[in-house]
Amino acid sequence: MADNESIFLGASRKPDDSYQKAESLLLQYGNRHGLVTGATGTGKTVSLQIMAEGFSNAGVPVFCADVKGDLSGIAMMGEAKDFLAKRAEQIKLEPYEFQEFPVIFWDLFGEQGHPIRATVSEMGPLLLSRLMNLTEAQEGVMNIAFRIADEEGLLLLDMKDLQALLANLAERAEEIGARYGNVTKPSVGAIQRSLLVLEQQGGNHFFGEPALRIADLMRTTRDGRGAINVLAADKLMMNPRLYATFLLWLMSELFEVLPEVGDPDKPKLVFFFDEAHLLFDDAPKALVDRVEQVVRLIRSKGVGVYFVTQNPLDVPETVLAQLGNRVQHALRAYTPREQKAVRTAADTFRPNPDFDCATAITQLGTGEALVSTLEAKGVPSMVQRTLIRPPASRLGPITPDERRKLIAESPVAGQYDETVDRESAFEILQKKAKDAQAAQEQSTQTGGSRWTLPDFGGSDSGTSTERGTGRRAPAPRASNRQTVAEAAIKSVVRSVGSSVGRAIVRGILGSLSRGR
Repeated sequence: MADNESIFLGASRKPDDSYQKAESLLLQYGNRHGLVTGATGTGKTVSLQIMAEGFSNAGVPVFCADVKGDLSGIAMMGEAKDFLAKRAEQIKLEPYEFQEFPVIFWDLFGEQGHPIRATVSEMGPLLLSRLMNLTEAQEGVMNIAFRIADEEGLLLLDMKDLQALLANLAERAEEIGARYGNVTKPSVGAIQRSLLVLEQQGGNHFFGEPALRIADLMRTTRDGRGAINVLAADKLMMNPRLYATFLLWLMSELFEVLPEVGDPDKPKLVFFFDEAHLLFDDAPKALVDRVEQVVRLIRSKGVGVYFVTQNPLDVPETVLAQLGNRVQHALRAYTPREQKAVRTAADTFRPNPDFDCATAITQLGTGEALVSTLEAKGVPSMVQRTLIRPPASRLGPITPDERRKLIAESPVAGQYDETVDRESAFEILQKKAKDAQAAQEQSTQTGGSRWTLPDFGGSDSGTSTERGTGRRAPAPRASNRQTVAEAAIKSVVRSVGSSVGRAIVRGILGSLSRGR
C-alpha cells in the first residue's frame, strides 16, 4: 500500500462502512504545503507523526515542534498494542511493522535538546519588533539601530550588543536624528525595557553564537532516511511570541539560504508548524504579508510547510489558499464561531457525493479524518473519510534517560553546547567609551587648554612639557658665565615688541660685548 513515490496515510471508508481504498500523499507534491486541523484529542499528533515517518523513510528531513512532549516517541521502536493492531487490520495494513527513526532533539533553552541560537542580525528589525510588540515609532528606532550597526561595522550577535547599541543611540540622539529621523530617549527606554522582559523569558538563551546552521537540519542517515528534528516546545509555549517568531525566522532563513529547485521529485525539507494560530494572533498586516510571501515562494526551494492547528479559521485566507494537502479531524460545532469553522473547513474540500462534508466533520471519531491531497497535475483529490494508519514508532513520550542517551549520540553533539562570545558591538562600544573617558581625564590633567606649544627639539626647553605627563618640564640651570646684566638684557628682549626697541637692545648688546 506504500511505495517510493507516496506516503500511505490510511484507508478511506466505502459506502458500506468498510475501509479499502488507500489514501496517500504524493511525494512530488509534498512541497505544496498542507494543513492538519482538529479539536484537542482527535488525533492531530498521530497524523503529524505518521507523515513525519513517511517523509523520513523517503529520505526527506523533517522539522517539527513537540508542544506536549508526546511526539518524542518517534525516536523509539513502536510497541504492539491491541487498538493499534485492530486499526492496522481494519485498513488492511499488512504487514504492520514497527520502526525507530533517526531523531535530533533541539531546545531553545538547551535543556531537552541541543541549543538553538540565532544572532540578532539574522533575526532582523521586523521580527524583533514583532517579538517585543513594539509600536510604530519604536520599530522605527529599531530600524535606525540596525542601519547604524551596518554603517559602523558593529556586529549584533547577542542581546547585550543590541542593548549597548541602543544606549549609544540615545547618547547620539541629536546627531543621528539629523540624518535618519527623531530618536527619542523615551522610545529607546521602552525598547530597552522590552529587551529586559524578553531576556527574563529566555531570549538571552536564543540570541548568540554558535548560530544554527541550516545544513544541520537537513541531514540524512547512511541508509538514506531523513533526520527528524524535534523541537522541545513545552517550556517554549510559556512564551508563545518567542515560539512563533523563532519558527518564522527559521522559515525565512530556509527561504534565503536554499537554492531554487523548482518542482523536485520529493521535498528537500518538510516543516511542521504546530499550534500555528500563535503565528497569526494579533500579528500586524506586514507580518502576515511576510508569512504569505514565504509560504508562497518557499515551495520553489523544495520546502513544504504544514500548519497544525485546532481551527482552520486560525490561518488567514491568503495563507489557507496556498495549502494543497489537507487532513481534517473532528471539530465541535456548538457555538456560532465553531459552526462557522466547520463550514469553512467543508468549503475548502473538493466535494464527495457520498456524504455531506460539514456533517461528517462533526461525526468523525478519534483517529478518523477527512483527507484531500494533490493528485496528478496538482489537482486536489475528492475528499475522503479516512481512518488514519497507526504509527510505526512509539506512541507517546520517551523517558528522560532515553532522551539523554539520544542527545549524547546525536550527530551534532558538542557543536552547539558551549556559547561563543566574540568581539562585537558591546565590546567595541565599551572600548570606545573607555578611550573617550581616558582622553577626557588627560585633558583635565593638562588644564583643559586647547592650545599647544611647538617642539623645537629642546631649544626652548624652558616652555616645553614632559611628554605624556602633563607637567611643565623644569628649566635648565643658567650658565655660570651668564652675568646679571646679560640676564636682564635677555628679559628685556623678550618683552620688547617694537622694531625700535629691538634696535636699541642690539646696540646695548654690542657695547657690552666690546667692553668685555
